[in-house]
Amino acid sequence: MAFSGTHDFALVVLSVLIAMTASYTALDLGGRIQAATGRAGYVWLLTAAIAMGGGIWSMHFVAMLAFSLPGMEVSYDIGLTLLSLILPVVVTAIGFFVVRRQKAGRLAHMTSGILMGLGIVAMHYTGMAAMRMPASLSYDPVFVALRWRSPSAPRWPRSGLLSATPTWSRGSWRP
Repeated sequence: MAFSGTHDFALVVLSVLIAMTASYTALDLGGRIQAATGRAGYVWLLTAAIAMGGGIWSMHFVAMLAFSLPGMEVSYDIGLTLLSLILPVVVTAIGFFVVRRQKAGRLAHMTSGILMGLGIVAMHYTGMAAMRMPASLSYDPVFVALRWRSPSAPRWPRSGLLSATPTWSRGSWRP
């Protein structure tokens, strides 16, 4: 039996605003990493990582809260939820560390982008695993591989390459 979900438009908008604000803030702070020397550079790096990683996590969970299915109560495992917050902060810190030098080249920027993209993917699947509900999650291995292969590519679901509409049913879920 398939269900049709709904989205709370206000929470969707809030999620987008969180993403935009966090990205702007983190990238602005990231610019200060290069200008700083010594310990101050690491403080800016940590601040930028918290802003970016925390923003990624906040955007994701607000968007998850925006989606609801009739008769489907959802709660979250606290340990996995906290792990899904820590992952993007740590991975974005590594990404900012890679490009912290004044003359970071193209390879450093590509590596940083890939790391941050993988952090987003890891956070997403960990956050989804944290869900507790009367349904189980299942993933198509091809789509998961594509998402891991190119995590920082344009949002494929919006372009039609991947299905943007998950299929929910009692006992299973497919993206």
